[in-house]
Amino acid sequence: MADALKAQGNKAFQAGQFEEAIKHFTEAINLDPSNHVLYSNRSASHASLSQYDDALQDAEKVVELKPDWGKGYSRLGAAHHGLQQLDEAVSAYEKGLTYDPQSAALKQSLSEAKQAQSRPQRGAPGNMFGPEFMAKLHMNPQTRPLLSQPDFMAMLQDMGKNPANMSKYLGDSRLQQALSVGLGFNMMSGDNFKKEQGMNGAGASATAGQEEEEEDDDDDSMPDLEPAEPVNTAQAAPAKAAPAKPSKPAEPEPESEEQREHKAKAQRKEQALEEKEQGNAAYKAKNFDVAIGHYDKAYELYDEDISFLTNRAAVQFEKGSYEECIADCDKAVERGRELRADYKLVAKAFSRKGNALVKTDKLPEAISVYHKALTEHRNADTLKRLQDTEKLLKDRTEEAYVNLDLSNEEKEKGNQVNTDDLRVDSFW
Repeated sequence: MADALKAQGNKAFQAGQFEEAIKHFTEAINLDPSNHVLYSNRSASHASLSQYDDALQDAEKVVELKPDWGKGYSRLGAAHHGLQQLDEAVSAYEKGLTYDPQSAALKQSLSEAKQAQSRPQRGAPGNMFGPEFMAKLHMNPQTRPLLSQPDFMAMLQDMGKNPANMSKYLGDSRLQQALSVGLGFNMMSGDNFKKEQGMNGAGASATAGQEEEEEDDDDDSMPDLEPAEPVNTAQAAPAKAAPAKPSKPAEPEPESEEQREHKAKAQRKEQALEEKEQGNAAYKAKNFDVAIGHYDKAYELYDEDISFLTNRAAVQFEKGSYEECIADCDKAVERGRELRADYKLVAKAFSRKGNALVKTDKLPEAISVYHKALTEHRNADTLKRLQDTEKLLKDRTEEAYVNLDLSNEEKEKGNQVNTDDLRVDSFW
């Protein structure tokens, strides 16, 4: 099932339907959360939409799951590049080359990142083709080959130095394609532009060719879109148009049991989400019992969304019902594992459990749970809570040692007094 969803995501990516691709990859990740290739492909899809923060999170998950895979660092570098974090981009590409020293893509990306470091940063005059523009070209499978063409790069550098020189190159179809992808300019007209938009840049010049990356056997890189085979109109056209015959409207086929169940499930999910919205509104109004009632109903209607449980846990926390909060978080983690839910939701459940454990003064257990949350998803807020809890535990431990020393000292004084009394009694 996950492989089928991955294939659908790849197909959508090739067609330039990046949001649709993200949807398919996310569903596949829910089924197979340890598959590094799925995060890699979703990272590429986010980057193609300039969603570089999300692309970076997925890229970080890739190198976490498979730290010796060169392409993971390529994704990481591209995300950093898109965020204008050029030092981090260079570092990522260099580390990727330590695992895959023959990767032409990593070498090219490293060269581009270093060139970007030496150029004025975004916002400087004349820097129309800055790092974000180059990152978009790099992440698009149809424009990426252009970056390896010296004459194309020289053309961009010339226009970067003097934007007025763009008029000299407007007839170059490669520039038209690059502007469509990198800047969103409609520099093409008629059928060519429609084809460009529909195929996400499949009209590159012949010299660009189609990209064929050499990858490891476990890579599932998203190949370029193959052009559709031409339709043979001579064969397709009928010899003579047949007169239209009136026909009865087709009767709808009866729904199968599976179709009825699917429709009913979709309706229950919709109702559950409505209950969740009402619960959220009640929570914001501090009507905690009302909010819990809505989250209860939502989970009864549809138990495949653990956010109903984590939201209920948040309400229990606000009420001071910490044991109930912990129970909801445990249930959310257990159910999330069964559903292979998004790792961010599982991390949220762990984090909220950690907060409740701190409130119940179970600091060592809270620290352990925060570590589990960070293993699922590295979040700045959770990391800070972990550090604060570790410091609190350390301070209390040191204070306990001091108090123990004082207690022993007082005990020793008491023993000495008793000994002196015994000596006096024996003398008399």
